Amino acid sequence: MSMNLQAIKAIYRFEMARTWRTLTQSIISPVISTSLYFVVFGAAIGSRIPQVDGVSYGAFIVPGLVMLSLLTQSLSNASFGIYFPRFTGTIYELLSAPISTVEIVLAYVGAAASKSIILGLIILATAALFVPLHVLHPVWMLAFLVLTAFTFSLIGFIIGIWADGFEKLQLVPLLIVTPLTFLGGSFYSIDMLPPPWRTVALFNPVVYLISGFRWSFYGQADVPIAISLGVTALFLLVALAVVGWIFKTGYRLKA
Repeated sequence: MSMNLQAIKAIYRFEMARTWRTLTQSIISPVISTSLYFVVFGAAIGSRIPQVDGVSYGAFIVPGLVMLSLLTQSLSNASFGIYFPRFTGTIYELLSAPISTVEIVLAYVGAAASKSIILGLIILATAALFVPLHVLHPVWMLAFLVLTAFTFSLIGFIIGIWADGFEKLQLVPLLIVTPLTFLGGSFYSIDMLPPPWRTVALFNPVVYLISGFRWSFYGQADVPIAISLGVTALFLLVALAVVGWIFKTGYRLKA
């Protein structure tokens, strides 16, 4: 059975068009917020912490800040993208149209991931204005960027189906993902923590994402790169399994 590329393209273009209509909220606001992190953390704290593992503090926090934006934007873009059709009732037209589950997921998740990747690259370009950036493994950097964007867009897609109100759309990113990202080594190396707390930090899954992404820049990581890749791939497989279960059972779609 061939893919309905026209349907995928139509949904994808519709979702991407919404980004350009809300450019301030989608792109400009996250970039300004991240720039403020560079000013506050890079200048204020960076003057007291000259280097971390041989890298200037301002440059050290770049991968963590990109990952922070990538995770939160992937979740919010994908969750709102699928929640809005449920809210307006147009989801039933979509489910009755000649388009498969795979095509629906590809379109919505692909659009959300595309927005996040574009934002991540813009933030990287912005970071280069503040600190000298050197990407040691550019191919791996892009691989982590794309893999993380698609994985968390899938998780956002799940949240958008699970949520029964706009408040719940913000619940997981605000109360779970953002704290885990801040505690996952965005602004420090977990090697700087006392041994007991370092052990606790290793139970934070975001540590592996940030560590792998930072390795692609500087060749240094808090955990082995193979483990970072494995954890990211595991996230992706679990998210795919949950999405498959949702469409198989009709969870929150047939009510």
